[in-house]
Amino acid sequence: MKNFLVKTIANAGALAVAVWLLDKITLTGGSTGEKVLTLIVVALVFGLVNFLVKPIVTLLTFPLFILTLGLFTLIVNALMLLLTSWLADKLDLSFHVEGFWTAVLGALIISIVSWALHMVLPDED
Repeated sequence: MKNFLVKTIANAGALAVAVWLLDKITLTGGSTGEKVLTLIVVALVFGLVNFLVKPIVTLLTFPLFILTLGLFTLIVNALMLLLTSWLADKLDLSFHVEGFWTAVLGALIISIVSWALHMVLPDED
């Protein structure tokens, strides 16, 4: 349970950095508390998408992973971010990613920040 909480906080932090750095990834809302709550819910949705959908997409596109020596991972991560944005819209959350190339850059930022946060935060159950 603690590991799940740490990963969710790391994802929320990584999403917050992406929102802060990129103008086309938006998080709207009233107060700071509402924005933090929205980020946590979006992080949960993002984690769920990465847990359920990403393995299937990775399996289906495995030849592209081999052909590009793993660089296709960035495209898959961007698609997962776009899917998260679409689901956030359906769930009436104020999180939006505008465009594929913004999602690619956002996925790169989220990957780097998540990796750095996972190095710092404890990883135990």
